[in-house]
Amino acid sequence: MEEPLALHPVKLYVYDLSKGMARRLSHLMLGKQLDGIWHTSIIVHKDEFFYGSGGISSCAPGGTLLGPPDTVVDLGNTEVTEEIFLEYLSSLGESAFRGESYNLFEHNCNTFSNEVAQFLTGKKIPSYITDLPSEVLSTPFGQALRPLLDSIQIQPPGGNTFSRHNGQS
Repeated sequence: MEEPLALHPVKLYVYDLSKGMARRLSHLMLGKQLDGIWHTSIIVHKDEFFYGSGGISSCAPGGTLLGPPDTVVDLGNTEVTEEIFLEYLSSLGESAFRGESYNLFEHNCNTFSNEVAQFLTGKKIPSYITDLPSEVLSTPFGQALRPLLDSIQIQPPGGNTFSRHNGQS
């Protein structure tokens, strides 16, 4: 008789980088309501994994200077073992999610969270998060700010850059 595979919970941590300012000022500035400027990370195997201009990083859940998340989304469970997951992250960190590949609008923390969520659970992260860049860029003010915003590199402080050797450096 085969032993059943262990199930590991997968969560999405959602942080509002604007700390509520987007909700208060977006309609005035963009002509449309935004509820936040979202940073996301994936929680699995007792760690938080995220992507920024420094590449893939990890920390204890809630361990960045962003503090506790504004929202926690339960993405379900995965049968993917920690060993396989760390190998997967290592390959992502050497290819699609190198630090120099980061782009605030097109290849960011939410792109990473969405890809990892699909690998682990087959589910995407909520569309209100992944649609945010196009929402901003669909406005005249967003288009005017794009050259400035394209130069911004975000790396939440407090994580450890992920490496192949032991999952962290």
